[in-house]
Amino acid sequence: MTIHIPTRASRDWLDWAIGEIEADRMRSADTHLVKLMTSPHPGIDLYLKDESSHPSGSLKHRLARSLFLYALCNGWIGAGTTVIEASSGSAAISEAYFARLLGLRFVAVVPATTAPAKLVEIERLGGTCHPVPAGEIYAAAQALAEETGGHYMDQFTYAERATDWRGNNNIAESIFEQMASERHPIPTWIVVGAGTGGTSATIGRFIRYRRTCCKRTRLAVVDPEGSVFTEHWQTGRTDLSACGSRIEGIGRPRVEPSFQRHVVDRMIPVADRDSFTAAHKVSAAIGKRVGPSTGTNMVGVLAIADEMAARGEEGSIVSLICDSGERYLDTLYDDSWFAAHGN
Repeated sequence: MTIHIPTRASRDWLDWAIGEIEADRMRSADTHLVKLMTSPHPGIDLYLKDESSHPSGSLKHRLARSLFLYALCNGWIGAGTTVIEASSGSAAISEAYFARLLGLRFVAVVPATTAPAKLVEIERLGGTCHPVPAGEIYAAAQALAEETGGHYMDQFTYAERATDWRGNNNIAESIFEQMASERHPIPTWIVVGAGTGGTSATIGRFIRYRRTCCKRTRLAVVDPEGSVFTEHWQTGRTDLSACGSRIEGIGRPRVEPSFQRHVVDRMIPVADRDSFTAAHKVSAAIGKRVGPSTGTNMVGVLAIADEMAARGEEGSIVSLICDSGERYLDTLYDDSWFAAHGN
């Protein structure tokens, strides 16, 4: 890792770069909290926070902003640094967005199976795609950083530490602020997926830290087929490996350093077929295509809602629209593909 010595010129560039990121944040309104108008149980309200409305189109926009600020303030990125990331697509799109904002070269090391629409978007934002077999993305990104003298952003290590989980406009704080005027303002459950583990770590820590307002809230993480997170949560083992998830953006073939199992109250394994079908149903309900990871979230939401209703409980459940379904027109929203993979 190259450390950029803070000469006056580089400090001036750093001040400018952080100012550009902060100005971009101020131009971006918070994401909408969508209440689903139909719920299977009258006393339980369901909400989806629409992270697809960020300028770079997904939940990863928040992470990319935090990672850039973290790297800048640590002296890892300076003027002219090549930024490199290992990503299944959405994180790379968001990092390409911020790299372009700062005039930096960006290279995305992506699995060869990444959705074509994501590759197009990375390149539209000025990034370069470097496809490799899925199991080689980490080593390839590190090697590329060493070859170029660039910085490997390494979202899988730094996601849980780059975001200020105590507040400061993070996703957890936003959820609770937006829920304040609802019928059940304190969510009974928040349901998210885990790719890096950064979102679940942020929310899990926040609801513990803000104990007076959030102590009744629990965090569930949905986990697709081919992911090791559920077994890791159950056993604590870190030597696990799996084939990897078909649900882009969540589920991992190895235990990622950023996944903090002790802040997760429950894991919910979800079959891929159920995720694909649920994504179609959510899209029909809200009139907007959503990605497959949103379907995974919804399977978990409905399972929890059914359990709450069976116990006679009322309350609210909040989850996320992670990205737009427009990125999956060649797969999830292709009729022949869905006929083969969905219910």
